[in-house]
Amino acid sequence: MCMDFSEIIGQKHLQSHLIKTVDNGRVPHAQLFVGNSGSGLLPMAIAYAQYLLCQSHEPNSTAQLHCKQKIAKLAHPDLHFVYPVNTNDVVKKNPVSSLFSEEWRAFVLSNPYASLFDWFQTLGIENKQGNINVREAEEIAKRLSLKAYEGGYKVMIIWMADKMNTECANKILKLVEEPPERTVLLLLTEQEEQILATIRSRCQRLHFPLLPEEQIAKALQAKHAVPEKVAKKVSRQAHGDFNKALHLYQQDGDDKVFEAWFVQWVRTAFKAKGNKAVIHSLLLWSDSIASEGRETQKKFLLFCMELFRQAMLQNYKADSLIFFEAQDSVFSIEKFAPFIHQNNIYEITKALEDAIYHVERNGNAKIIFTDLSMQLTRLIHASEKV
Repeated sequence: MCMDFSEIIGQKHLQSHLIKTVDNGRVPHAQLFVGNSGSGLLPMAIAYAQYLLCQSHEPNSTAQLHCKQKIAKLAHPDLHFVYPVNTNDVVKKNPVSSLFSEEWRAFVLSNPYASLFDWFQTLGIENKQGNINVREAEEIAKRLSLKAYEGGYKVMIIWMADKMNTECANKILKLVEEPPERTVLLLLTEQEEQILATIRSRCQRLHFPLLPEEQIAKALQAKHAVPEKVAKKVSRQAHGDFNKALHLYQQDGDDKVFEAWFVQWVRTAFKAKGNKAVIHSLLLWSDSIASEGRETQKKFLLFCMELFRQAMLQNYKADSLIFFEAQDSVFSIEKFAPFIHQNNIYEITKALEDAIYHVERNGNAKIIFTDLSMQLTRLIHASEKV
């Protein structure tokens, strides 16, 4: 588990900056960590909290060791977490983070680079959309109004802060503007633009770049004993996301399922132009995807976006950038690639981005996927010649 700066994958310039803020006594009270969760936002925030909370003790003293041990177990009384939740089989109403603290500790300790979708699967709410609601804002205010147990700082990490609803964000704003003494708020987000502009403007922002392939490969070998050849292949496919690299190595079943959905979709869309009987099959496909949970739908759409991009790169012989390997031997990206080119890739990507936007906003899934399918039927037949 990454609790110390030395254990974090890459991001050395960000580590150096955060250490200096503590050493120089210039710690911003509200900070916004922006980037992909697989780039290390959460482990960096925890390591920073450890440095901040344990720096008042003598180096290598028993007190400092105990401080670090408590943080390693996510059990330090001055380190608080908030994260998106929803009702599930155990919590039937009024969900707030504190009701899921055991699940959260186990989740983070197993993989601090994990995604929001992974978290929702842990809670059994992948068919819903978790959020951070106004009750959570009241809990945050209560927790931060108390004095620090150890007399130093209090640190509040809000993971996936873009999931705050409007009521919650407005209540949080006051804390961001006028924080209690020696309190640090760390807001972590993959979608900065979804956070209230007045909150963003009052936070010091740190942008986390995607991780280089070689750093992911080294971490896979060192932390998970992945053979070098496999680590290099997986890191190439991971697109700078360590969590994705882990899923690829563990042969996460999603990609195989998504590939099957994708192949059925593009084949049906290709045949559907001017063929009413096939259009019916396309509508059935849309209905079946619409019955999946929203997070699964979003994940699938992102998978499609990447696969269309890989097809275009294949079409233009950009071999060094191609990592896709079909799991279905019947599907050939080489044969599919000529249909994805400069005259349709932008519109296909835009259609997928629009679909993700509407799924996130609870749009009618049947309408969203039917519309997307009709667009693909037209776009996949577009001529590459101008």
